[in-house]
Amino acid sequence: MAKTLSFAAVHFTVAFGVGYALTGSVVVGGVLALVEPACNTVAFHFHEKVWKRIEARRAKAAFSAPLRI
Repeated sequence: MAKTLSFAAVHFTVAFGVGYALTGSVVVGGVLALVEPACNTVAFHFHEKVWKRIEARRAKAAFSAPLRI
């Protein structure tokens, strides 16, 4: 859990830093620090679902492939 919280802190800090550096606005940096990680979390969820399907297909193909000797 500590690693997850540490990563979240880094992610929020980077998002804030980029937003602030690009705009000079603390408000924009703060909004980006909240919105961007939330969007990334949703995108990551779907990314994982796609990869699980790919891995399942690969496992099924490997399992059903004829043995070569």
